[in-house]
Amino acid sequence: MQFNTKTIHSGQQPEETSGAVMPPVFFTSTYAQEAPNVHKGHEYARVTNPTRTALEKMLAGLEDARYACAFASGCAAMDALLKMLRPGDHVIATNDIYGGSYRLFKEVFEPYGIRFSFVDMSTIENIRSGFTPDTKMVWIETPTNPLLNIVDIAATADEARKRNAVTVVDNTFASPALQLPLNLGADAVVHSTTKYLGGHSDLIGGAVCTSHDAIYENLTFQTKTTGAVPGPMDCYLALRGIKTLALRVQRSCENARMIADFLKDHPKTGDVKYPGHTDHPGHETARSQMKDFGAMVSFSLKQDDIGTAQRFMSNTSLFTLAESLGGVESLISHPASMTHASIPKEVREEAGLKDSLIRLSVGIEDLDDLKEDLQKALESL
Repeated sequence: MQFNTKTIHSGQQPEETSGAVMPPVFFTSTYAQEAPNVHKGHEYARVTNPTRTALEKMLAGLEDARYACAFASGCAAMDALLKMLRPGDHVIATNDIYGGSYRLFKEVFEPYGIRFSFVDMSTIENIRSGFTPDTKMVWIETPTNPLLNIVDIAATADEARKRNAVTVVDNTFASPALQLPLNLGADAVVHSTTKYLGGHSDLIGGAVCTSHDAIYENLTFQTKTTGAVPGPMDCYLALRGIKTLALRVQRSCENARMIADFLKDHPKTGDVKYPGHTDHPGHETARSQMKDFGAMVSFSLKQDDIGTAQRFMSNTSLFTLAESLGGVESLISHPASMTHASIPKEVREEAGLKDSLIRLSVGIEDLDDLKEDLQKALESL
């Protein structure tokens, strides 16, 4: 089954009692049992819900995984995976990681004795140097948020496998429409379903996909025990959003490619970070492991200071100044004060994240309108 078909049919079938084509939203907390522990597949909604099960089957199909577990947010999905670790365990992560991931690692799990090393994962040599005898997990973002660096998933997973470490890929920026990390050797894929999978900025959710039995057992235990599960309405919205995932991502990628070229050629812009440009250090790796280069673009201005960047971001109209990404609408954000504000300034700057960096999530609007919006904001400087 090809990907565009999977987004419609993967793991889905008409609902058995009514024949409904779309999975109904099951608003219930509990289920009738014929006798103790004799039931129709569901006991209590913290553990399973039919709408959530439909979403999990869809997600597993999209990522070529045996299993998927849905969670109440991307952070909850990460939290469940990290609870596989024990005091003394070590994790390698990219040094330009999403601010929420950094906060979870440093402020929640590090006090419990789990150690994290943040390295530049753009080369396999840097990754090798980060391993210790206690390394149990390698945490990859690719493309990274917000610098859009590229990590070689296959090579990294191979290094981790040699050392009996688990490889996790945050696939939120690419989505399964562009990248399938499990097929490249990763052990688990994590998503914020809030972003491209949902696609309409109207839900909060997360997911982990894996074909690894032990990881899945841990995830289902966390689901049952800690209960960070999504509600049925958010699951329904995610399922509905996925139906148009392939079309939305294709259009957003087309727009992003032209926006990146426009910004690169503009006299008032500075460095433009976009993996689709041939001079991007990770271009060849991205081309080999992605179907397209994504719809995220980060850049700085020629007048490279925080004040100018903030004036520019306040002068766009179609690019809405807001956190998040991956929706049908185009968004503009300031990572240093928004998505990555939880990372200390010196740590951000060491990784190359300047206070003046601007991040775009390019949506599906008409390209000419988006270019005109950016042009007017640039002319205002």
